[in-house]
Amino acid sequence: MGCSGAARDVAARLLLGPRGRRLCLEYAVHSSPAVGSARFPLARHLDVNPGARYSLTGRAPAPADDPIPTAEELVACLRTVDLSTVDPEGVTEALRASLNSARYWQEPDGNDEVAALPEVRAALHPIAELVAAALPGLASLRGKEQWAVDWNSAENAAPLPTDPAAALRMWTRELADEEQRAARDRPLDPHARWSGTWWSVPQTILETRGTVDAALELVEDSFGWTAATFIPVSGFGSVLEIESADDWARLCRDYPVEVTASRRHDWFRTTGRNGRWVIPHWERVAQDWDAVHLTALGYYSSATQLVRVDAEFASVIAGWAPDSTLWLRDVAREATAARQEWSRPTDQDEWARITDA
Repeated sequence: MGCSGAARDVAARLLLGPRGRRLCLEYAVHSSPAVGSARFPLARHLDVNPGARYSLTGRAPAPADDPIPTAEELVACLRTVDLSTVDPEGVTEALRASLNSARYWQEPDGNDEVAALPEVRAALHPIAELVAAALPGLASLRGKEQWAVDWNSAENAAPLPTDPAAALRMWTRELADEEQRAARDRPLDPHARWSGTWWSVPQTILETRGTVDAALELVEDSFGWTAATFIPVSGFGSVLEIESADDWARLCRDYPVEVTASRRHDWFRTTGRNGRWVIPHWERVAQDWDAVHLTALGYYSSATQLVRVDAEFASVIAGWAPDSTLWLRDVAREATAARQEWSRPTDQDEWARITDA
């Protein structure tokens, strides 16, 4: 299957981040049973918490004396993946698996470790080109169509969040209070088994997604919701685009707030780094921007990994979905289009649209 220059560039950027590499590895597993057979025991071998993560897979752990496949053997299997055509169902499953395996409060799982091996990462490049060609919107900026999601049925859906200025003032106060408590109460040793707030974006302001399908399928740390109401949103004003780790680092440098005490333990487990941490001071960002949008490619190339801000500080893009917009000012309203109600049976992946809500 042919690949344009733009798709090759997107493919290279996908492989910069854990979520992008995992996306490509999961597509390969879907496409080739041989890849899955080699990947599973190698991932379990590299996982620092194999018992906790693999006990529910339905597969019996390999006996201790069974040989563990090498990275070279997995690479040989990756070279057998059919690149002549793309499987849309495989892409969707891989996207879902990549998001659902994002972790910001513990070490990367064995599959992320496998995908990060240099020889595996290199072998994933042709697969990344195939995936990039199948997903032409990965690098797209914020689109006009936006949707807010409420994980409830239509009759139980809450109104859209309002008064972002008040919400951001509260966010600033709560962040300062948590940082002060954490500095007082939590150990300095990053290895201490302590967890707390790990996300890097506000949770109480309006957040929208570019498409209904992405909002349904691409969810970090899903709680297994069975109902969703989608609310059409229109907004205007200045939008800052986060397309890469460099963009995130620049945002942190321009509007820094230190979160070392509150994120130390979680982000050490995620990145292996012991040092000082910052995130954007979102109330200050709102002085200059109406909204901030994380592109899908920005997410897959940059989330769940260390982002160096300067010689002393680093950050993590955590808890922010791909192709997602945070509305920092009161410039977004419910649009005139109809709301949509969706549902799915418990323990199933497929959603079905019920009706306009």
